[in-house]
Amino acid sequence: MTTTPATAEILTWAQEYLADLLGSDTGSLDPDTDFDQLGIDSALAVSMLTEIEDRFGVDLPPESLFENPTLRAVADAVHARLATAAPSPSTS
Repeated sequence: MTTTPATAEILTWAQEYLADLLGSDTGSLDPDTDFDQLGIDSALAVSMLTEIEDRFGVDLPPESLFENPTLRAVADAVHARLATAAPSPSTS
């Protein structure tokens, strides 16, 4: 039985992933700062979406980054998708 990762776990992964891509320190990426202010362009955004799908099995459309323009918002969106996709406990 797999468990849905917590939002904090997804957020930590996203910070580490983007810090690596940007060549910066994880702590320098404020999870509440808009992507454009962090220096995330469309190529980095697509890379992150691809990695989210590979790592978490969640397919977020590119426009979701406009709706969720921060690392925390993306982590929340990924967590919400995972939580709704998780199988319900059996009641048999």
